[in-house]
Amino acid sequence: MATVAAVRCHGPVTSQDAESVPIDSPGSPARNVRPDSPKTEGQALAQHRTPGGSQSSPALADALSQTGSRPKGAHRLPPPPSALRGRVVVAAVAAGAFVAAGAGQTLAPGGNSASASDEVAPLASGRSAVAALGMGGTAPSPDVVPLSSQISDPSLEVEKLAKSQQLRAELAKRAEQEAERNRVKFVKPASGTFTSGYGARWGATHYGLDIANRIGTPIYTVADGTIVAAGPASGFGLWVKVLHHDGTTTVYGHVDRILVKEGKKVKAGEQIATMGNRGFSTGPHLHFEVWNSGGRKINPLPWLNERGVFVR
Repeated sequence: MATVAAVRCHGPVTSQDAESVPIDSPGSPARNVRPDSPKTEGQALAQHRTPGGSQSSPALADALSQTGSRPKGAHRLPPPPSALRGRVVVAAVAAGAFVAAGAGQTLAPGGNSASASDEVAPLASGRSAVAALGMGGTAPSPDVVPLSSQISDPSLEVEKLAKSQQLRAELAKRAEQEAERNRVKFVKPASGTFTSGYGARWGATHYGLDIANRIGTPIYTVADGTIVAAGPASGFGLWVKVLHHDGTTTVYGHVDRILVKEGKKVKAGEQIATMGNRGFSTGPHLHFEVWNSGGRKINPLPWLNERGVFVR
């Protein structure tokens, strides 16, 4: 077995440093290798670096002897068990839900002057959080966020809804009344050309006014009233009579088609018939008469003019 001299990093080689180290040689049964451990490596370094060269420090040797070999990965903590991870996830989800609920109550409109404790409440104490994470203790039920200042009594909500519906009905009624006030109360009975007025004509009295136009021209009631006659009439062929609220009656003769029935309520401007050429007529026209409350036939032209209607 051959020997090799040890090599130093610093200083001259001493007799102790020159001690031979066995190495493999032909025919040698085994190879002596210095154990690779912190203890032996530290002793060797201490011999080279401490004052005196080969002299070893008793304190260092004692400390190295008490140092055990540390297994690989000993500084890493073991992963938490799957059950604990599940509990942590559940606790995190529950905490997020309670935080969202608390934020919704804090941001809710209404401007209530309730105390801060009613608007924002702690969701859980530190002890409860530790218990929820499975770190000891019992997990109490989570604190309930007070909602009394935000949630109204159902009966109050029903009352509010009823008031809202009543308000809408009142507004609709007012709009209808306003429209009624602004509605036109008197209109021209038909469009066309004024051809004849009230008075003597051809040796007789003409008790109405005539408006000529094409057959089928719409005929309207001049004011609100009730249909009291709708059908055949001597001399007129077909006619329609309307009784108005003041007792006045208006007559529409020589009509082609009747669009209403007796008893129907009509409003000013509502179409009741179409212009025709029936009865004693020389051409398509409307014969319009006005009877006062006593049944006497009066001149329609002044009656219409007094009500803002003009026929020319």
